[in-house]
Amino acid sequence: MDSPFVRTVLGDIPASQLGLTYSHEHLIIEESFPTQANPDFLLNDVEKVAEELTHVYAAGGRTMVDTMPANAGRNVLKLAEVARRTGVQIIAPTGIHLEIYYPQSHWRYQYSEDQLTRLFIADVEEGIDRYDYNGPVIERTPHKAGMVKLATGDEAFTPHQELIFRAVVNTHRETGVPILTHTNSGRHALAQAELFANLGADLQHVVLSHLDRCPDLDYHRAVLQTGVRVEFDSAFRWKANEENVTYRLLEALLPEFPEQLTAGMDAARNTYWQSYGGAPGLTYLLTTFRDELARRGLGDYWNRLMVDNPASLYSFHRQG
Repeated sequence: MDSPFVRTVLGDIPASQLGLTYSHEHLIIEESFPTQANPDFLLNDVEKVAEELTHVYAAGGRTMVDTMPANAGRNVLKLAEVARRTGVQIIAPTGIHLEIYYPQSHWRYQYSEDQLTRLFIADVEEGIDRYDYNGPVIERTPHKAGMVKLATGDEAFTPHQELIFRAVVNTHRETGVPILTHTNSGRHALAQAELFANLGADLQHVVLSHLDRCPDLDYHRAVLQTGVRVEFDSAFRWKANEENVTYRLLEALLPEFPEQLTAGMDAARNTYWQSYGGAPGLTYLLTTFRDELARRGLGDYWNRLMVDNPASLYSFHRQG
């Protein structure tokens, strides 16, 4: 049996080589439809991004999962350049983001399930288009996607979103690529997990993001009992006069579900990056966050949360 591997933007590596992993980040967001409405989403300065990730590497970080999927600001050539400059292993995404990050006339609404499936598979197996599907010419690079993403919002799933689910699971089942999702403040995470199960996805290689924005502990238990993985990224977002829900949830859930939790920062705004003059900086997870987990008696779970679980989650697993 082949050893588990992870597909990074610079090539495949053994899963055991992943090291300390940020499970949901935004490292490059090019000028695009999302940045027109949200100028602080712009993260396209390779010098500044490399500077920040150099500090992460020095603090012990080894891998980061970029989560800006097809035609929403993805720039695979810049991701590859940052990886080469810093030594940080970067997993690049394919898939489709929330509807608000695309114009209403976008091709996502025109393509069939089969067309989207073939597009995602090509990103995983052949290489990501250097133009990120912004025009009629497609020029595939050597840099392949190591994750496929989808996103749902606050309302019940639409037929279009269900089509995206099917294309994503088709890609996952055909190639073994892991799946990551966006949930709006944790909403509809249980419905996502149930739909993935019904479509035949391997839930050990599916991670639902942003769930710690939902404070309901019973809801988290219901989601985790499906067997899916979840990702927390809001520890630094809670205000000083608020309860830090992220830490409360980790205190309750790490002992019960030690193999299903992962963490990141989802630092999609340049105002979070020290290299752009913001705060707290991407070293936060390896400093303040780690120290707080230790203070709360959770230090023994650190390697599970940041090394072992991401290595298992983000490894390829082609279903027989």
